[in-house]
Amino acid sequence: MRVLGQFLALLAVSLSGLAHRKGPTLTIVVGVSCAVGVLVSMLAMGSGARRQEMSGVRADQVVVAEIGQRPLAGSIPREDAAAVENLPYIRRDRGGRPIVVMQSMVPISGRRRGTGARIFVPLVGVTPNITAYRPEMRFTAGRMFHPGLHELVVSNTCTRMFSGFEIGDKRSIHGIPWTIVGHFGEGQEGQCTILADVNTIMSTFSRDTYSGLGVMLRSPADFGAFSAAVKADPAVHLYAERERAVMAQNFKPLNSILDFVSYFVGTIMAIGGTLGAVNSLYAIVDSRRRELATLRAIGFRPGTVVASTLCESMLLALPGALIGAALAWVFFSGLSASPFGYSFRLEVTPTLVLIGVVWALVMGLIGGILPAVRAARVPVTTALRAT
Repeated sequence: MRVLGQFLALLAVSLSGLAHRKGPTLTIVVGVSCAVGVLVSMLAMGSGARRQEMSGVRADQVVVAEIGQRPLAGSIPREDAAAVENLPYIRRDRGGRPIVVMQSMVPISGRRRGTGARIFVPLVGVTPNITAYRPEMRFTAGRMFHPGLHELVVSNTCTRMFSGFEIGDKRSIHGIPWTIVGHFGEGQEGQCTILADVNTIMSTFSRDTYSGLGVMLRSPADFGAFSAAVKADPAVHLYAERERAVMAQNFKPLNSILDFVSYFVGTIMAIGGTLGAVNSLYAIVDSRRRELATLRAIGFRPGTVVASTLCESMLLALPGALIGAALAWVFFSGLSASPFGYSFRLEVTPTLVLIGVVWALVMGLIGGILPAVRAARVPVTTALRAT
């Protein structure tokens, strides 16, 4: 209890004198604010990207792929696709047809608006029942492509990010002109997606197999039974995976890049903020040498001095963390970003704010170690003679 009393008393004395040490105090708060603000703003990219990639995913949607291949990267024969259509547990549209979308994907390039940079985006051949599989898909201009024709429909993200995707524009794909006939949206921004008739795509690229299948189940609870039915069919060599898991796996490289950049830049800023905190705390300790020496002379233990200095450092970092997180939310939350042909909005979440607070407390702890040891090691007799 005596040690705790000493700690609280010393901490109270330290905090009461902050008004007379405005310069060093502001240096710590501003340094931590900058470091946390940058970290939270950068992490908001990954948070926004993850929210965007899952925004259109439904629990009753399943991807069927070839065993041994990644989804949308296999070679599924037409007869295997027809066999999947006959399996139970699949939802049917108003006409009584199973909602199974055959897909064939190829990459094509687009020119970014303004810079002219060339970025590859997916051209996905699909069956016309894609609108039943994606009920959130809404046409904002034009119409759906007609099967058998060289026509394309593109997401609104394509028209915003790239040139040459307006209604009536023609794109040369495999030496054949394809006409843009429609623009669609899916609620939020997302990846630039170009859709065309799957059979026309396969004919153009001399393919006879699908890249993958999209299946809508009658209920999310039917996934286990449907997956077992796919595995049990000896005529096919396919497996089923929830679309949510497929999307998470597909975007894992992008999320890893965003997280790496965020923590790399945040660490550099944190090092700078920590060094600023060390210098400021050294100045505070030096200005209080006589005071600290007096306290030690009347019985305050060195360990108590160390603990109170560390706690003071962390408490000074806390408002910096809150200010930095608040600035990140005000200036960056909701801001659009479009790396690698994928568009999303930055999102500052409570989890990111908590990460920022923990990050700041660690900065305060590390920054306070050396000044705290210095405060505890000052000889009492030397400090009492200091002017």
